[in-house]
Amino acid sequence: MKLIKGLEEAKTFLFDIRKYGIDNIPNKTLNLILESNEKIFGKKLTPLQTVEIILDEVKIDGDKALKKYTSLIEGFKLEQIKVSEQDISDAYNKIPLKLIEALKTASQRVSDFHSKTIQKSWMDNKKGWGQIIQPMNIIGTYAPGGTATYPSTVIMTVVPAKIAGVEKVILCTPTKNNLPPDPSILVAADISGVDEIFQIGGAQAIAAMAYGTKTIPAVDMICGPGNIFVTIAKKLLFGQVGIDGLFGPTEAMLIADESSDPDYCCADLLAQAEHDILAKPILITTSQKIANQVKNKINYMLPKMKRSKTAKLSIETQGAIILLNELDDAFDLANIFSPEHLSLMVENPLNHLDKIKNAGAIFIGEYSHEVLGDYIAGPSHVMPTGGSAKFNSGLGVHTFLKYSPVLSLPNSLALELGKTASTIAEAEGLYGHYDALKIREKKSSVE
Repeated sequence: MKLIKGLEEAKTFLFDIRKYGIDNIPNKTLNLILESNEKIFGKKLTPLQTVEIILDEVKIDGDKALKKYTSLIEGFKLEQIKVSEQDISDAYNKIPLKLIEALKTASQRVSDFHSKTIQKSWMDNKKGWGQIIQPMNIIGTYAPGGTATYPSTVIMTVVPAKIAGVEKVILCTPTKNNLPPDPSILVAADISGVDEIFQIGGAQAIAAMAYGTKTIPAVDMICGPGNIFVTIAKKLLFGQVGIDGLFGPTEAMLIADESSDPDYCCADLLAQAEHDILAKPILITTSQKIANQVKNKINYMLPKMKRSKTAKLSIETQGAIILLNELDDAFDLANIFSPEHLSLMVENPLNHLDKIKNAGAIFIGEYSHEVLGDYIAGPSHVMPTGGSAKFNSGLGVHTFLKYSPVLSLPNSLALELGKTASTIAEAEGLYGHYDALKIREKKSSVE
């Protein structure tokens, strides 16, 4: 793991690891995609070209295109698109009871947290204004099925939508070899209150939820993370359908001082690194001792991990231990990077909370750690990545609500305000606006 000293060198490193995204793919990764696409499509298509073709075809041919691309990409003929009630029921017998209970507990905690965040419509009749807050009608969520399965993501996206009052929630998730999707995904969906499940993955699933097909209904918003093809599809469809966000590789930034436990720091960094080869595990510390201890522990633990190949690439190419002189510099650096997850593993962490301006989620102390946030703490783990925490928030009840201002001014107040408004309308040269104001003023004076 790289050891970086000083604020300026750290800024350069953090900027450098953010340069790759869906619009700028590392050459090694791009070449692998081009080679794979040549085998599937007969030509070397870029991810963008691939997604554009899939979107166009799903828009025109619907279910036929979904089955075609499942066959091309996954290598089997899809017999049915919708997951049956029997398959969902059978899923409960395919996973341990302990996991079922864990998913129920996680769902309840997520529900309890988001229930505290509900906003209500309001009206002030005296001032003639208010706001109506309404849920979306139907949303679609996506659960990946690549190198790992994420029943937790189902809970983290579906439960807030249900708490918001969304009438119908559908789920798309990939399947393999015409078997039902991963049983833990199906159980999590059932516990969370998903109304319909479809065994479709990739960009074609995103297209189906955006455009609608004979089998899959069109939705108002699509949420949930996915691979590069899913993310590109969400980006291209933004505006035609609501999109929760464009999520890049996961990020964890730990701020530690001399009081920190190096074992916890090591464990949390490796937990993040096993997600993805482009995951970004970053430790910022003011202690040379902690920096050395954590680095040595990571080198020792890394080969022992079950997902060591993935974690090793993440640690070596995206990870770093940053050594700074002042703790305040660590917070400045965190605000510049704006990480998805920020953990304060320092003495008296609450004393530093007001220094954090940009972060998806904040974890206070060594026991309120990011892995708890991934599964069971309460807030959704769908958080802004790639620096978007500067202007975006994590998924929550607010994601699925629409806010409509309401004006119902008393006539006397409307006429009084109209005199001022007419001055502005005249200055802007919008005389239709001016006349709409003045006619009310004129008629009211006669009455």
